[in-house]
Amino acid sequence: MKIFMTGGTGFIGSHLTRMLADRDDTVVIASRNPEKMSPVSDNVQYVSLKGNLAEYMEGCDLVVNLAGESIYGKRWTKQVKKRIRESRIQTTLKLVDTMRILDKKPDTFISASAVHYYGDCGAEKVTEERGPGSGFLSEVCQDWEAVSREAESLGIRVVNPRTGVALGTEGGALATMLPVFRGFIGGSIGSGSQFFPWIHVEDLCRSMIFAAGNRELAGPFNATAPNPVTMDEFAETLGDILSRPSFFRAPEFGLKLALGEAATMVTDSLRIIPSKLAENGFVFNYQELGEALKHLLQE
Repeated sequence: MKIFMTGGTGFIGSHLTRMLADRDDTVVIASRNPEKMSPVSDNVQYVSLKGNLAEYMEGCDLVVNLAGESIYGKRWTKQVKKRIRESRIQTTLKLVDTMRILDKKPDTFISASAVHYYGDCGAEKVTEERGPGSGFLSEVCQDWEAVSREAESLGIRVVNPRTGVALGTEGGALATMLPVFRGFIGGSIGSGSQFFPWIHVEDLCRSMIFAAGNRELAGPFNATAPNPVTMDEFAETLGDILSRPSFFRAPEFGLKLALGEAATMVTDSLRIIPSKLAENGFVFNYQELGEALKHLLQE
């Protein structure tokens, strides 16, 4: 299979690239700085995102769109919000516009979204049947998905993985938490009762590859582990595995004071259930948080 990808140099994209390369797929990655990248294998190529994408996308079976500025670790000023939104919407628009002019269009377009589509859902079990929520991230996800669906008019199957918090030691939330816990000052965040929609990064990438090969799967699907936990449970499990305390707490008011609106990323409760993946026969390698963390930390 020949794949064209954006966001392939990020935390999730790098994992997905290695998986695809190990399958002997050919991967073309559009990057802002391709000259700085070292291919992970002979069948991975880096090209400029600013150039003519059509010559590289022509003949591809699959287009994967993971591009987007990070939403973590900073206050959402007007300028930051603009970058978060435009980095997703404009890149997706460029990919769809490129696909329009191709002689041989890809079969499938996998364009990422996020569980923040649903907004704060409390303790409700959330499947793909639930409608959108409110707030900045929900609105970005709604618009992001809508733009990607324009490819359907070209006869292309569009799939939107609504990703949860990908766990891995090379990046993302877990990599940020580990030094804190190893320094004996780890603990829960916010109220602790909010649900934390986690997924092992390996299962996340496997779910995208699964979606690429399963033509019955289209539209949005929840890319999260089947057993979500509360933030308190997450902190306790991580502390136990590291043999570290987990009784320190970052209070919600402190998070809002430090991050403003961006605090909703960790204070919103998202009890996400991956119904579509289950219905289509996807099998998670890591269904329970404990086994996922043990695998990552032993590795």
